[in-house]
Amino acid sequence: MSSDDSQKLELEPPADKKSYAGIPEADFVDDVDAFMAKEENNGSSEKVLKKLDENHSKYKFMEFNLVNKRRRLKAQIPDLENSLEMIKKLQVEKNNSHDLETQFVLSDQVYAKAVIAPTDKVCLWLGANVMLEYTLDDAQELLTKNIQAAKKNLAYIEHDLDFVRDQFTTTEVNMARVYNWDVKRRQAERAK
Repeated sequence: MSSDDSQKLELEPPADKKSYAGIPEADFVDDVDAFMAKEENNGSSEKVLKKLDENHSKYKFMEFNLVNKRRRLKAQIPDLENSLEMIKKLQVEKNNSHDLETQFVLSDQVYAKAVIAPTDKVCLWLGANVMLEYTLDDAQELLTKNIQAAKKNLAYIEHDLDFVRDQFTTTEVNMARVYNWDVKRRQAERAK
């Protein structure tokens, strides 16, 4: 089994877990008459439609949050990979006696030249304005773990996005079915 195969297996949710984030599943209303006859619904289509609309809004909100998380992770992964590549380059160059000349980003499209003396330490931004010094080996290990975790989380988020989209589609179908049931009921009352 290759490492790609083991990674794919690890990303599949357990059989009893459809969502990693604990998103509740929307039940499909197959028999609208039986659904509306339930005690909690009391035959009130307005009450049921209001509840379905609230659930639909919740699913949309969940989707919005998941999309934002996905966007952040997709931006974070290339940054982590670039940092890891630089660490590997520093590891190769640390035993050389000459300085390494490179360029670094000051801001978008603005670079500055830098001369780096051979070193076995590097400082990494951890977030929240925190920077720590690591040995090159420790930094490589940390970045490798962070990249794997970010890719795993991205796969979970993609799965949850698909799941939540299915849930609000189910909720929309339920709303349409209840609305149509109510229209037919009102037409039958008028016909009497």
